[in-house]
Amino acid sequence: MAEENVTFTLPDLGEGLVEATVLEWQVAVGDRVERNAPLVEVETTKSAVVIPSPKEGRIVELHAEEDEVVAVGAPLVTFAVEADAPQAGIVGRVPTEEARPARRVRLKPPTD
Repeated sequence: MAEENVTFTLPDLGEGLVEATVLEWQVAVGDRVERNAPLVEVETTKSAVVIPSPKEGRIVELHAEEDEVVAVGAPLVTFAVEADAPQAGIVGRVPTEEARPARRVRLKPPTD
């Protein structure tokens, strides 16, 4: 079974926050984690939140120590995931061609 490494970056936690401090890792290198399982607790200037795991897989690397400040968009954790595992994402089909816009309003000049 082939694996590929996927790095998860610190997401924008809302309202223009640009960084967060790692309070406590809920996982360690080598742990197997399920999707949506607690991953890490971080603190921003507004609150402390637990970020759930966006992937199912094995933890390969933690990119920050506890009490370290991490910028939004900086690497947070790297997972080894099954290469052929289904990925979360867009539901449905992404069109390959842009559809011609349909006319919804037909304007008529005033008749008076």
